[in-house]
Formats: sequence, structure tokens, C-alpha cells
Amino acid sequence: MIDTFGRTVADPQAVRDMSHEFVEKIFAAAQPGTVFSAPVISGDYTIITAGEVMAGGGFGFGYGSGSIPTPEQQGGEAGPAPTNQDGAGSGSGGGGGGSSGRPVAAIIIGPDGVKVEPVVDATKIALAAIGAWLSIALLLARRARATRS
Repeated sequence: MIDTFGRTVADPQAVRDMSHEFVEKIFAAAQPGTVFSAPVISGDYTIITAGEVMAGGGFGFGYGSGSIPTPEQQGGEAGPAPTNQDGAGSGSGGGGGGSSGRPVAAIIIGPDGVKVEPVVDATKIALAAIGAWLSIALLLARRARATRS
């Protein structure tokens, strides 16, 4: 097995250690310092940005036994494929994950008090509107087709 860190691993303990390291790297994005920035002071005003952080991951492992079909058995013309004629099992595993973050608001503290100014993502709003309109158009097209039948 080759991991994304460039190491070849066959030892189960090393795989567990790598998985732990991988999960730590993914969830490192969800630390308090990434949600709220360090305060920036300008004159009488202090500005703190707030963000949204998402992280997730998944792992899977499988094991099977039996023989691997040859290309002729699959109906293909490819070159020779490895076969496992003795019925011994083999297994594999994998995993993946990621994290992302985006700004959602600026907290402004000044002589007037505290204001929270949301960060508006026009692209996200436009994509949501396009998706909604496409869903409505598909629904209407299906209803029109159903009434013709």
C-alpha cells in the first residue's frame, strides 16, 4: 500500500499511525484560530473576522477470496491479467478526506457598539438560484409530459 505522504506501508500498526496522522491533519483546520481571526485594531475600531470551517473524511477496507477473472472470462481482449488460482484471499483499504473554510462575517467593535457584517457570497447565491430554477423547470417538464400521456 502506498500512502499520500509518499511512504509504502505494510505493517498494520503503521497504517493505524498514518490514519491517526491523516485525521489530525484534516481536523486541524477546525481550530478556534481558523474560525475567528486575530483582532485587527485600527484607531477606535477592532475588527475580527469569523469563518465557517468544514472537515470530513472516510476510510474503507475490503477483503475477498477466490480467483480473479481473466480478460477472456470478462469478454475483453486485454493482455494477461494476474490470476489467483489457489483461492487465497487478498485485501486492500483506502481513505480520504478534506477540509475547507470560508469567511462568513466581520465583527466590528467601535465607539458605536458592536456590529456584525455578513460576508455575502454572490456566487453561492447565484448557483443556488440557478439550481432552484432548473429543478422547477424539470418538474414542470415532467408534469407536462405526464399530462400528455
